[in-house]
Amino acid sequence: MSRSPSQGSNKQPRSGGQSASRQSDKAAFPSAKPSSGKHSALSVIESVVNPNHNPFTIPHDNDVFMLRDKERQRKKQERVQQRSLKVHEKTTYTSRVNAKTAAMRKIADEDEDEFVEEEKKKEKDGVIAVKDDPQFTLAITRDRHVEKENLADFISKKREMFLVQYSLGVKRDEMRKLEEIAQAEEKKLELAEQYLEEDAAMFDEFLKENDKNSVEAIKIAEAETKLKLEKVAEIKKINAQMMAIKSEISKNEDTLKEYMLYKQFLDSLTPQKAKQREKSSVNKKRISIISSDRTSSRASRKDSRTSSKIGGSPQGKNQRSDAEESPASVYETDEEESDTEPDLYFGDPQQLLDIFAELEEQNLSLIQNSQETEEALEELRQTIKQTQERMNRETEILKGQIDFLNDAINREEERAKELEMKSKMFSYGEFKAEDQEKMLQMLNKKVEEVYRNCIGDNEANISTLQMLTNIENRLEELFEQIEVMPPDRVEMAEKAKEKERRMRLREEKMEQQRIHQEDRVRRALERAQAEPKKK
Repeated sequence: MSRSPSQGSNKQPRSGGQSASRQSDKAAFPSAKPSSGKHSALSVIESVVNPNHNPFTIPHDNDVFMLRDKERQRKKQERVQQRSLKVHEKTTYTSRVNAKTAAMRKIADEDEDEFVEEEKKKEKDGVIAVKDDPQFTLAITRDRHVEKENLADFISKKREMFLVQYSLGVKRDEMRKLEEIAQAEEKKLELAEQYLEEDAAMFDEFLKENDKNSVEAIKIAEAETKLKLEKVAEIKKINAQMMAIKSEISKNEDTLKEYMLYKQFLDSLTPQKAKQREKSSVNKKRISIISSDRTSSRASRKDSRTSSKIGGSPQGKNQRSDAEESPASVYETDEEESDTEPDLYFGDPQQLLDIFAELEEQNLSLIQNSQETEEALEELRQTIKQTQERMNRETEILKGQIDFLNDAINREEERAKELEMKSKMFSYGEFKAEDQEKMLQMLNKKVEEVYRNCIGDNEANISTLQMLTNIENRLEELFEQIEVMPPDRVEMAEKAKEKERRMRLREEKMEQQRIHQEDRVRRALERAQAEPKKK
């Protein structure tokens, strides 16, 4: 299973931190992660110059977070810079890691060279003069004026020398461990690079296989598309043929319907006698065919019997089967003959023309008769309409007469009731017989006067009741005449009569007032002429 190089790079700072912690535990001094060999050399020189300076300073927590933020910003800037680069200028992760390791090696080599040069320079300047060999010390300090030192200076110098040697040992151990870590990281990077190369090869193989599969899929898709287009074109062609066949079938069906209508029309024009003759001829043909089939079947049966008597050969069986099948063939021929339509009666178009001419003459006569009938019907309609109008008018007149008669009947009933009351009064003895006779004579005179004015003289000397009956009949006739007369004329006559009646009533009223006035004057004169009453 391949591993990405990022895993090795992520493990690198952890190993460095662990080594630094181990070194700090061994030295029993607080240690910090060395940034570079150059910085360590400067710290050593500074410790030599200033004996109170501690070369193993611990950075503050804020500095650690600041360094981490700076590292993040740097990586972010690198990513932005990588995005802005062109294709040929971009690098892979492996190439960047290799470049970093090469730079670290170069810096380490440079630091070693600088350290060697500084050692040589110190040896030349006499900075490092601590040797165990006294002869070396004497050889160096032979011609040199050595000042006397006290014990405190000697101890301080020894202390400085120890510190320098200790710092050099620590730095050498640190460099050795860093080299081991770098070698381990190089191995990890080589392994990661190998994994990456394998992954790249597998990815290239996958891409090649994918390209191959895509090419094959494209070819298959093109072939399927071509086949689909061919099928679609074939389907369209078949659909067009189907539509053409359907249109032809519909045309033929329309033609067949038209011909069937023509045939029905011709059959309707065919005389019944011709149809009966055709049916009888068809029946005769059918009977003759059936009789011929029966005779042939009987002959075949006889032949089969004779052949069976002579020897039951398979040919006899075949003949028997043929004889058995013959009735079925007879029935089939019957069905075919029944399905066959009889021949048409019309063989010449002139026959149709003659029939059409005859039908046309009949139609003309029928049209003329229908026109005459319509005229007579129209006359009857007019007559019926006039009769209906006249009957409506008469009905209205009769309704008016009925209303008038009902009113007259009501009036007569009221008069009869009054007369009945009067007769009762007469019968109760309120009036004397002489007074009743006088009143009847006066009534007879009044009725006779009315009769004379309305009808004429009473030459036949009819009774009072008869005269009243005649007067009523005359009134009914007059009412009928009034209803027939124009309404304007009737209205004018009614107005004249009403005016005359009012004048008469006015005169009668004035006469009554005059009589009443005379009566009052007479009574006043009588009171004036009367003698006063004595008290």
